[in-house]
Amino acid sequence: MAASVQAHWFDGQHGQARPVSVSLREGQLHFADQCLPLHRVQWPERMRHGQRLMVLPGGGVLSFPDAAAFDAWADATGQRPGLVERWQLSWPLAVMALVFISALFAAGWRWGLPWASDELVKRIPRSVEQPVGEEFMAFVDKQWLRPSQLSAAEQAAWRGRFERLLAQARASGMDVPEHIQLHFRRTSATLGPNAFALVGGQMCITDELIALLKDEPDAVLTILAHEVGHLQHRHGLRTLIRASVVTAATSLWLGDFSSFLNGLPVLLATNGYRRDHEREADAFARDMAQRGGVDPARIAVFFERIREAYGDQSGSAFAIAFSSHPADDERIAFFKAEAASAPKN
Repeated sequence: MAASVQAHWFDGQHGQARPVSVSLREGQLHFADQCLPLHRVQWPERMRHGQRLMVLPGGGVLSFPDAAAFDAWADATGQRPGLVERWQLSWPLAVMALVFISALFAAGWRWGLPWASDELVKRIPRSVEQPVGEEFMAFVDKQWLRPSQLSAAEQAAWRGRFERLLAQARASGMDVPEHIQLHFRRTSATLGPNAFALVGGQMCITDELIALLKDEPDAVLTILAHEVGHLQHRHGLRTLIRASVVTAATSLWLGDFSSFLNGLPVLLATNGYRRDHEREADAFARDMAQRGGVDPARIAVFFERIREAYGDQSGSAFAIAFSSHPADDERIAFFKAEAASAPKN
């Protein structure tokens, strides 16, 4: 067994290294005229390649150019690597650790973050959302939207239909948000025929959607009921919190907070909700439409006309028809199932 090992000693005072013989006896590290308790020395982690270094108190360093000789000497003196070091030196164990960490990260992303976000949302009063929603609506108004060209009478008529739908749904015992503010806006080709809901009860429907379905009020009301479903289940706030956590972490990592500060207000109008959120909103919309005397099956007309007018828009920003929503055929079948044969609202 090697009783000592050769090293270069940098004493922290001079730039020139001094060759020394290092030995370990009774818990003391001996080299040159030095004798140091081992607990005062930072013992190096072993790596597969490169020199071994010991950091000494006072800024000195022992450099061991022959890594294999150092490892043999350390093993002979009982200073065997710990569990973490053994994992680092074994590529099969390192691969296993990488797979485990990746699986843990994926599980946290898929289940942990949504669960934590939803638990946080449960503890936030709905009243807190209202001023946030108003700020977001003002931001979206400024960036993308223009005043509606619908006449005051037309807006009043559509608002009256929507309010009757809400009233009948509430009268049937359905839990519907109390604070809902419907806005009519004209928009660019980016959004097109669209409707979306922000946090705090803010909802918007575009002139283009009204024009597309002017003769199909039940389809329009079912779309609005879908957006009410997002408000009822607080999908906007849940999505916002999840995105905030991810964006803040990314900004912290990259050192750029501009995307974090500027991107949140437009998030809800451009990014689709998760598909389970969309299905939840669809279920709410069908139930609400049926309770309110509206035929939800008429929403099929919307999908047909969107396809005729815009073709395949699976990658577009149309919040109602595309993005992360389930496939159109699946949604049409869902809304037609057990659809009420009620007269148009």
